[in-house]
Amino acid sequence: MTNTTATAGATAPAAGRRVTPTGRLILSADADRADWLTARRSGIGSSDVAAILGISKYGNALSVWHDKTGGLPLETDDSEPALWGRIDEEGVAREWARRNRSVVRRVGLVANVDRPWQMCTLDRRVLECPLADSREKCAVEIKCRDKMKAPQFRRGVADDVLVQTLWQADVCGYDHIHAAVRLGGNDYRQFVVRVADHAELIADLRAAGARAWQQITDRTPPVLAHDADPDVLLDLYERLHPDRAGSVDLSRDIDTQDAVADYLDAHNDVVAAEKRKKAAKARILAGLGDAEEGLVLDRVHVALDERSKQWTDTARLAERWPDAYADCVEDRTYRQINIPRAVREEHNA
Repeated sequence: MTNTTATAGATAPAAGRRVTPTGRLILSADADRADWLTARRSGIGSSDVAAILGISKYGNALSVWHDKTGGLPLETDDSEPALWGRIDEEGVAREWARRNRSVVRRVGLVANVDRPWQMCTLDRRVLECPLADSREKCAVEIKCRDKMKAPQFRRGVADDVLVQTLWQADVCGYDHIHAAVRLGGNDYRQFVVRVADHAELIADLRAAGARAWQQITDRTPPVLAHDADPDVLLDLYERLHPDRAGSVDLSRDIDTQDAVADYLDAHNDVVAAEKRKKAAKARILAGLGDAEEGLVLDRVHVALDERSKQWTDTARLAERWPDAYADCVEDRTYRQINIPRAVREEHNA
């Protein structure tokens, strides 16, 4: 059998055609990326459901809501990790096909025939499953992750990959999905995610997706849990409001006023903690005297490790090599929370 992935000569299936047991094609894999980004807003995809559940570092339920309702610009996804992920996907897919003596094809954006809001983009459709107990068509999900993520794949796929593959299986009517993972560039692993092992989770995923889609349809934003990742939220609000201007009256907005108070409390805690840290460092240095480490019961209790870091004298660089300075140094604007002194003093009184 010839091992291969999609080729230029392969005939792409027509949109609207059923390409999996329960999935019909919305857009083919060779469709324009802008068209794909627009089309995926008409449903909940596999990466969306991971974000909705709060297990994705790239978004949460609120960011998915803003994306689907058009509040966010279409993602260009042109970051370096995203770029290399797309480039490397083909190689990993070919290696999975070679190792498993199988044939895979790119498909595109697929929607469930009964629940058209439930969608996914299959990385590759498997034309002949390599499993001994199944010759049915299935799919393989491709992941290229940093080597630091290896522990997440020690006993199986990572949680977000599990959610994505189960969502794909539910969309497409498959009883299993393969996963091919390359960690750190040279650590290849492959897994099989079986629907029968996760029946309750699939029901929960479908319920969470349906609830999120109803909120999107009703234009009712979700209420996030108090432990929502603040880094994801900060990124979301930067993308939602890239050009800020004017003022807003917060007189009746008690929640935002409380947030200002929490911000000031946190700032004061950091300042106090930094002072305690410096005072403790002075006491440690006093105790060490001329030594570089201190022992307790013949075991190192504290040590002074010599470290180095790169530092650039930008003034000297600009003076001696102005062209290099102009080429490498740029000003980047950012917004910083500024609370007037009078408000700070009133809070701290």
